[in-house]
Amino acid sequence: MRRPAVLLALFLACIGIYGVTSYAVTQQTREIGIRIALGAQRKQVLSLILRQTLVVLAAGLAIGIPAILATQRLISTQLYGLPPIDPMSTSVAAALVVAAAIVAGYLPARQATKVDPMVALRYE
Repeated sequence: MRRPAVLLALFLACIGIYGVTSYAVTQQTREIGIRIALGAQRKQVLSLILRQTLVVLAAGLAIGIPAILATQRLISTQLYGLPPIDPMSTSVAAALVVAAAIVAGYLPARQATKVDPMVALRYE
């Protein structure tokens, strides 16, 4: 019964993370082109963008998990059949968001590795 809502929430999280990461990559096109022109390998550019995505994800989890713990009593009235503190649900949700962030961050990162340095330098 709750599975479609969870899948919809995960889908929306993926779209949001993809949108933010894609926008950040677009804003850094010139920088990425310069890095590639100066000799950065595609693997280094990929890891740079994925690292940025994971830093934002870690900040979100660092804020979100304590917020869940702080508001569990309030939320527990809406969760039928679950105890007020359910570490399994919280950890599974966090793991799904981490997996979604990695997948959603990989696509713009892969596009960034294909930036032509000459086009990037002429950008804007």
